[in-house]
Amino acid sequence: MKAKSLISWRLWIYSLIKRVLPETKCFYLKRILLRWAGATIGQNVRICSSADFIGSGELVIQHNTWVGHRVMICSSSSIVIGADVDIAPEVYIGTGTHMPQFDGVKAAGMGQSLDVSIGDGVWLCVRSTICPGISVPRGSIVAAGAVVINKMTESGLVAGVPAEYKRRFKHG
Repeated sequence: MKAKSLISWRLWIYSLIKRVLPETKCFYLKRILLRWAGATIGQNVRICSSADFIGSGELVIQHNTWVGHRVMICSSSSIVIGADVDIAPEVYIGTGTHMPQFDGVKAAGMGQSLDVSIGDGVWLCVRSTICPGISVPRGSIVAAGAVVINKMTESGLVAGVPAEYKRRFKHG
């Protein structure tokens, strides 16, 4: 299922309305408004009012997912978040980055957008960061404060900066 691109002015209107809604209530209204803004939002997705959605990329959030306080999701390409995902407060998920330029005037070279996907049942703990181009496999845990910059090849617990496997999981 391909998601629609977020429509900037509709997303801006969503951001104005959500500010006056209770933090952990009115989930149905937030889902309706994000769908109207062009996102694909599953059933029973619960989004805190302080969560921010920025950019014009594609956004998919599947069923029964929690998006916590002050989460920031920035999409210039595609972000797909699976079902039954828990996203703790102050998590950052982004698709935009730059190619480093080591011999120029400016270190941040040409910009690029790399898709992000979060598998079903993942737990993104408080203040973790999912960098552009990352896929977090089903059932994984990204520990508090972890910065995922390298591809995760199998389900597991990752922690640290940069995030490294602390334990690998076998799912049946």
